Amino acid sequence: MTEYAAFLRGVNVGGVNLKMAEVADALTKVGFENVRTILASGNVLLESDSNVATVRTKAESALRERFGYDAWVLAYDIETVRAIDRTFPFEREVDGYQSYVTFVTDADVLDELGDLPAGPKERIERGEGVIYWQVAKGSTLNSTIGKTMGKKRYKASTTTRNLRTLAKVLK
Repeated sequence: MTEYAAFLRGVNVGGVNLKMAEVADALTKVGFENVRTILASGNVLLESDSNVATVRTKAESALRERFGYDAWVLAYDIETVRAIDRTFPFEREVDGYQSYVTFVTDADVLDELGDLPAGPKERIERGEGVIYWQVAKGSTLNSTIGKTMGKKRYKASTTTRNLRTLAKVLK
């Protein structure tokens, strides 16, 4: 069995409101084991003997069927998430700033996001399958990455978590 972190995009923001206990139940019912949720923002730890691509598609299908919304799930084995967290390239805690990781599963999208110029009070760096970024508090939605991520084109292949959330997932 492999432990995975599954990150649900757009949960409990923008009109998709799900109870995490119901999410855990839906994923358990399709065969995932030791399913537990972290926070109410769509972070799930689970175990499976399937590969990561199967975990993703199976989780998306289960959530679409159970909740009737266009579910997008990015799944990673837990050691990959640890490596992503460890290699955050900026100072982790900076007064007045938020630190984020945007997970990206599509290579073309990763290239596009990695080539974006950082806006004022924003730092952007491409990592292995992720975009690391840091932005002044209160500026997230108006930042280069923030404005870009809201586009429909990115829904299926990206989701963003702040470092504090990742720390809770990895705890």
